[in-house]
Amino acid sequence: MQVLDGGADHHGHALRDQAHHGSDPRPRGAGRLRVGDHALRRLVTIPISHYCEKARWALERAGLTYREEPHVQGVHQFASRRAGGHGTLPVLITEHGTFADSEWIVRYADLHLEPEQRLFTGDPAVEQLCRELDAGLGPDGRRLIYAHMLPRPELMLAYNNQAVPAWEAKALTKLYPFAVRWATRELALKDLDGDRNQVLQAFDAIAQRRSDGRKHLLGGRFTAADLTFACLAAAVVLPPEYGVALPQPEELPDAVREDVERFRAHPAGAYALELFAKRRENAFAQRAAS
Repeated sequence: MQVLDGGADHHGHALRDQAHHGSDPRPRGAGRLRVGDHALRRLVTIPISHYCEKARWALERAGLTYREEPHVQGVHQFASRRAGGHGTLPVLITEHGTFADSEWIVRYADLHLEPEQRLFTGDPAVEQLCRELDAGLGPDGRRLIYAHMLPRPELMLAYNNQAVPAWEAKALTKLYPFAVRWATRELALKDLDGDRNQVLQAFDAIAQRRSDGRKHLLGGRFTAADLTFACLAAAVVLPPEYGVALPQPEELPDAVREDVERFRAHPAGAYALELFAKRRENAFAQRAAS
């Protein structure tokens, strides 16, 4: 494993600029992966967030230990700012500073890998596709699944509150009607059919990219674009290998199950599930397969 080196590639200076120094990087517990030395990293998350899953996957793929600090929605804004972020999660606190965006966490993980193993390859098309997915499929899929799940508090809370502090879980449960109104406004949940169509269009575009028989989205190499797509698609395909437990189709009410099964059956959804099945469950051992 390489030590983080600002001169390792042309992203080094940008990473140093993005890192906000001043947060105490010392862990207060063991890393999520009990491999090697003590974790120097704290990853602040909303456990079910697909953007947070991008961070977990990238760190584990690079063999980097960390301690995850999960929070519920709403509280996450305070946790983010306290950690040096901007009110959103994930935020990664390291010995080099704080990285307050899933893309920058992936880039940080990359700099611990040999160039041929990195997710950002130096091809501008990788960065462009990642950012298109982050801005499009990410929020569209999130709105769709929240619109389905928020009216079903028992199911929502059972999965949403995994490993969060007990007081946060109790507060969210007690204040759930207020939280639903807040989330509806915060996420702009207005048009379930429209969001479904937006997700379908994103899936169609991904399937079109692979219609020529290519192995991955930008050719033969697994890149940040593939990881980003798989994580953001997870909101609507619910892969069993996700970093925290997600409800599976047989647990879901008919309307939700129909959407999940429709997206799983789509060629792009099948590709996302394939990536999780082959690369996510044992991400730490997947570097050799990249």
